[in-house]
Amino acid sequence: MTIEFPNPSRRYDATRHCVRFSGYDGALERPFFVEEDVIRRLAGSALAGESGLLEAFDRHRDRICKVAEMVYGRRREGSYTLTHTDFA
Repeated sequence: MTIEFPNPSRRYDATRHCVRFSGYDGALERPFFVEEDVIRRLAGSALAGESGLLEAFDRHRDRICKVAEMVYGRRREGSYTLTHTDFA
C-alpha cells in the first residue's frame, strides 16, 4: 500500500522541536515529524515562533508530503522523522 495525507491537521511539538502530522496506509495511521530546522530551511527566512513554523509548514506541505512518501517507501517503521538529508 501507499501512504496518503488526507488529514490537514498538524501541530508543533516543542519537546521534539518539530511539526507532527499524520499519514495513512489504509486504516493504519503513521506519525511523521519534520524537524524545525528543515522547515526553517524551506522557508528561507526567519520564522516567529510556533505560528510561523506552522504557517511555513502549510506553505511547503506538498513538498514535505512528497518527501514523507519517499521516506515511507524506503523503510517501514512505527514513526518517521524527516531531516534535512531527506530533502537533499
